[in-house]
Amino acid sequence: MPSAFPGFPPEGLAFFRGLERHNTREWFQPRKPVFDQTLKQPMRELVAAVNTKLQRFSPDHVTDPDKAIYRIYRDTRFSHDKTPYKDRIAANFPPRGLPDGAGYYFAISHKEIAIGGGMYMPQPQTLLAVRHYIAAHHQQFRKLIQARAVQSLYGPMQGEQLSRVPKGFPKDHPAADLLRYKRLIFYVTLPSELATTPALFPEIVKHLKAIAPFLDFLNASLRHKPAQTQE
Repeated sequence: MPSAFPGFPPEGLAFFRGLERHNTREWFQPRKPVFDQTLKQPMRELVAAVNTKLQRFSPDHVTDPDKAIYRIYRDTRFSHDKTPYKDRIAANFPPRGLPDGAGYYFAISHKEIAIGGGMYMPQPQTLLAVRHYIAAHHQQFRKLIQARAVQSLYGPMQGEQLSRVPKGFPKDHPAADLLRYKRLIFYVTLPSELATTPALFPEIVKHLKAIAPFLDFLNASLRHKPAQTQE
């Protein structure tokens, strides 16, 4: 049975290789139609295909393609790197009704395919709610992050951690190691060659589906009454 998405045209990855060498408006603007045809439109089609699968296992994450896809333009206002364009095209699938919730993500470039999900930079109030929920349901959470499919596809949960248990939680709490996380994500990179093949779509779906229970757990924590903000 043919894949719902055939892969990106090779010209799309070639465009990114050229952009890496000539990341200027003078180079990009006359070639924008190439970007639109070989990268942006195929990305819309890929997001639409992924949405059909999310409808089955994460319906709250189905996102309009034009809202899911990140802009190619970089925000250079507070960056030392003033190159105007990103060297990848990416999409984000946040949970409906939870602006700071855990979402899915994938990105395509000439260097790699990136796939993952979770909470990358949660607000303090969000992080505190998640920590309290983990503290109360730590056994369930451990099972989710140590599930065979998750471990085989991603390995251990990733994210920046505090050096100690956060204020307000016992130092000897059985979930002390989990409560130290400031970011809670699963993230993996795959070879860029996958991007131009029909195998890309099922590979993305397989990775997203594996962490669906993890995202569901994190987002469930935000549907409970929030705790007071930590100092």
